[in-house]
Amino acid sequence: MVSRRLARECVLQSLYAHTMGGGNRRHIVTRLIRPRLKEDEAIAQFGERLFAESFETAQHADQLIQTHAANWEMVRMAILDRLILRMAICEIVRFKDIPPKVSINEAIDLAKRFSTVRSGPFVNGILDTIVAALDRDGQLHKSGRGLRGMKELRARIAQRGQQKQRT
Repeated sequence: MVSRRLARECVLQSLYAHTMGGGNRRHIVTRLIRPRLKEDEAIAQFGERLFAESFETAQHADQLIQTHAANWEMVRMAILDRLILRMAICEIVRFKDIPPKVSINEAIDLAKRFSTVRSGPFVNGILDTIVAALDRDGQLHKSGRGLRGMKELRARIAQRGQQKQRT
């Protein structure tokens, strides 16, 4: 079955292929994304859009990551973790109908599946912090389904802040 989860996996693999080998982005789409998602045109379009917009938002994503990844330099992060974070931030910022909670959970699952043992909690912590900052600064613009889970996400982030203050 073709799903957005499969599309995210294809996009991650495509971003990795481009990062490691360069090449024409359109060629990567036609060779790595389209063939695996061809059964569902809407999912294929989602994958293509996520791939393209991940490049458009990469600089902004890197700034957010660097700002909110305490004691981590971008060059020290695993390549897959960086790509997963960029992709998730792209979804959070550009895909108004996808709840941040969904983008975060999908990124955590990708990190657990494709990166290191510690990547899941690492990605989770950074994305939670980024979403909180975007929300606090009025830069998180969600509509429809995208609003789902925001109350719980805000509560979880507030709880983490309280735990940090206690230690």
